[in-house]
Amino acid sequence: MKKILLAVCGLSPQVITETLYALHQQGKMPDAIRIITTREGKTACNASLLNPVDGPYYGFLREYGLDYRAVDFQPCHVNCVTDSAGQELDDISDEDENELFLRACMEATFELTRDLDSAVFFSIAGGRKTMGACLTLAAQFYGRPQDRLYHVLVSPEFESSRNFFFPPAVSQPVTLYDRQQQPYTKESRYARVTLFHVPFFSLRERLDPRRLKEPEEPAALMLSLVREKKSELIIDLPGRKVVWKGVEVDMMPARLAVYAFFAMRKKECPCERPACGKCDECFMGVSEILDRVSEIASLYRKTGMGKESEEMSSTGISSLSTENFNSYKAKIRKDLEKGFGAHELKHLEIVSKGKKPGVRYGIPLERERIRVVM
Repeated sequence: MKKILLAVCGLSPQVITETLYALHQQGKMPDAIRIITTREGKTACNASLLNPVDGPYYGFLREYGLDYRAVDFQPCHVNCVTDSAGQELDDISDEDENELFLRACMEATFELTRDLDSAVFFSIAGGRKTMGACLTLAAQFYGRPQDRLYHVLVSPEFESSRNFFFPPAVSQPVTLYDRQQQPYTKESRYARVTLFHVPFFSLRERLDPRRLKEPEEPAALMLSLVREKKSELIIDLPGRKVVWKGVEVDMMPARLAVYAFFAMRKKECPCERPACGKCDECFMGVSEILDRVSEIASLYRKTGMGKESEEMSSTGISSLSTENFNSYKAKIRKDLEKGFGAHELKHLEIVSKGKKPGVRYGIPLERERIRVVM
């Protein structure tokens, strides 16, 4: 069975050779290596780890008598996460960048676990903590019984040294630095590299087979596991959140107030039809929405915000116009898609019906399945 190491890495590529050393010591040397990182991490890996002249990766192979041709690992396998414009990310420093990194982990894990005759070793030791968390989540969704999740711990004094990449077969002196950044020497035989197997609960077997045709967002996969026939949409104004199928999504108070306004319109609709279907009696045109802006402001205050800047500003909900209504609607859609997945939008988002100038807006979900908490 082919063994594949899938690792996250930051600015310390030492974690890759340390992980390889630990796996080799346990007789689990991988046949292929794939790395997910940022632009700076990619530069560090290619300039240091994979330097063809004196790169520590090749030094590790030579040290332990391993043929570099037996391991499928080249600079092209150090994958940098990119944004929608194809620009490589310098770092993972905000929510949007973290989402892109998570997506990259999901896609890589999905592809590597498609081969039934393989075992994927997920290494979460490198990079920022959020990188390891993203790879762990991907493993939980797509991991199989033969796959493993690993973390590596190195003796603290060696871990902080940029001169240490792995314990050599024959002990050698290593230059280390104390807390005052004063250099001292210590034999490499004192370095302890410990490989920890981290148990994880795999959800793969519980996923509908149709979900395994292409990688999907975690929110969509999680919601697909919820089997209830009639899920309830809860708009919690004091809690400033939306709940659907057991998943909670925080929403900015002004957006939540606009969304709750449409939910209340749906619940108050006098229509007596047993099902909504193509009915749009509870839908409203922009002029009607603008005429009822005081109701939206009242809902906004129920979030506990009071008459603050968002309500009273020229672009706030008390000054709602066609332009900023469309902006609110688009941002609400993005919040719902990000939290619950694109496939749930057909139930939850504020949709439009009709053609200009008679376009009307509303929520498709049946009123019996909507609850607004005030």
